[in-house]
Amino acid sequence: MRIATYNIRFDNPGDAPNHWDNRKEVVANLIKFHGFDIFGTQEGLHHQVEYLKKHLPQFEYVGVARDDGRQKGEYSAVFYNKEKFKLLESNTFWLSTDTSKPNIGWDAALPRICTWAKLKDINNGNQFFVFNTHFDHVGTAARQKSAQLILNKIKEYSQNGLPVMLLGDFNVDQENPAYYLLENSSELKDCFNAAQLRYANNGTFNSFDISKSSDRRIDHIFVSESVKVKKYGILTDTYHNRYPSDHFPVMAEIELRY
Repeated sequence: MRIATYNIRFDNPGDAPNHWDNRKEVVANLIKFHGFDIFGTQEGLHHQVEYLKKHLPQFEYVGVARDDGRQKGEYSAVFYNKEKFKLLESNTFWLSTDTSKPNIGWDAALPRICTWAKLKDINNGNQFFVFNTHFDHVGTAARQKSAQLILNKIKEYSQNGLPVMLLGDFNVDQENPAYYLLENSSELKDCFNAAQLRYANNGTFNSFDISKSSDRRIDHIFVSESVKVKKYGILTDTYHNRYPSDHFPVMAEIELRY
């Protein structure tokens, strides 16, 4: 299956000429063209994730907005192809000492969440978990605590050894302690390192600036040790010399092994 993480940038009127109305069709078509089966979005507001659902009719999504646990604020939505996968269970928890309701954790600047889904492959009955998150952009402690919290949740939910995928904008690059906590855990590995074929000629954050580049990867896909990673790519698609978002989508082609 093809899995991806994509920070689609919230609908910010100050982004002109890169505001959502100019980008939304490109974002939807990019997802169609690259054939994602499952993807996690970050920053999308309610009308943005609803737009993707409408224009990607084979997809359904789960998740709630971070500010009120309903529709106010940004989502970390999990989209899945409903023709290929059946939803068994899902929920959202806050990255905080109180995971059950909207609040700000540790030294974070904003409420942060992780949405998860337990899915079943309709074709073969295989079950697995997908987690999608967006770490804080300010709080150093919050990012490390969030990484440990998610690892603990993964241990809790996947006690029966089901494969796990963790998608997200982690706001830390591959040299950060919070990244190392995930990459060096016994539960997860970075698809960038594990892939048999890697196509990643850039970092993942572009600031909508086509003249700059970086090797910093702040958007990551982690998978459990049993998952085989065939391909990994950072997709630097453009349209009329612009980027569809201020982050590049990251994609991995994986095979689940039980």
